[in-house]
Amino acid sequence: MEDVDRALERTIDALLDERRAGTTICPSEAARAVDPEGWRELMPAARAAAGRLAAAGEVEVTQRGEVVDVATARGPVRVRRRR
Repeated sequence: MEDVDRALERTIDALLDERRAGTTICPSEAARAVDPEGWRELMPAARAAAGRLAAAGEVEVTQRGEVVDVATARGPVRVRRRR
């Protein structure tokens, strides 16, 4: 795993810690925090980081409020702490 992947996972975790329970973040927020200039290029890695955290049981990835598999979800997703 590359340093940027770890940084994205840590950033997702930190961003969720800053929010009240039940709220979500967009993977783009983590990408922007890790690389404000090149965040768009980090989007696939940010989604993958969310997927790894979901596979570990730490978060849920949602789309329109429903839990989804980020690997197969098309379009925007959100990340929240597991309920």
